[in-house]
Parts: sequence; structure tokens; C-alpha cells
Amino acid sequence: MQTVYTAEALATGAGRNGRTRTSDGRIDLGLAVPQEMGGSGDGANPEQLFAAGYAACFHSALQLVARQQKVDLGDSSVGARVGIGADGQGGFALQVALEVVLPDLDEETARALAEKAHQVCPYSNATRGNIDVVVDVAQD
Repeated sequence: MQTVYTAEALATGAGRNGRTRTSDGRIDLGLAVPQEMGGSGDGANPEQLFAAGYAACFHSALQLVARQQKVDLGDSSVGARVGIGADGQGGFALQVALEVVLPDLDEETARALAEKAHQVCPYSNATRGNIDVVVDVAQD
């Protein structure tokens, strides 16, 4: 792979109860353990950051494959839900559900584009075979 861009971030403090900041300062967030995991919930958490990044990346991949196939996506969106839980071996695991919304396309075209985007998206390629990722296509 020939790298065209590198993002840098630093986490400080007490991990999930600390702070994270990108080297350019565009992201600078206080972190907190979610209430569901026994924390205060008074800050962002890594799962939220992963969900936001995956949704944006997948939407970009979707737009790329649509352009390549000369398809107008219309009013499209991608939502991501990232779950975390015990993996049964003393660690933790993630799962992802992506919701691709393409209300202006027929179901067959929408599903084909979503499947192609799942092959192109760097997040999908990084997670494939490592965590469960479900891609759901909605028309509304």
C-alpha cells in the first residue's frame, strides 16, 4: 500500500476517562466510560468515534461506487451502530450494524451498490473477518 494520508491522535489521562486529540487539533474530546458500562457517560467514547468514522467512510465508498457506475444516489445516508461486549475469553469484542439509506433507488440497485461499497470501504476491509459487520439497506 502506498500511503496518501496519515491521521494522528493521542489519548491521554485514564484511557476511557481521559482525553483524545488529533495532531491538527480538529478533534479534541474529553472521554468517559458510557453509563451502560458503569461510567459517568459525560464524554465521548471510542465506540462513538468508531461509529462516526465508519459511517462517514462507508458513505464515501458508496458515493465512489455510485459515481463509477453513473448512478445518482439522491438523498443518501449511512448510519453506524457499534456495540461492545465481553468476548467470553477475558477480553472484549465489537460488532457493527450499518444502515444504508437510499430512498431514491430501487432495492436491487441499492443493495448492489451497498455490497460493492462494503468491498471498497477501508473500514470494511480492516474489520472483515475480525468482527461481525451487518449491512442493511433501507429505502426510506
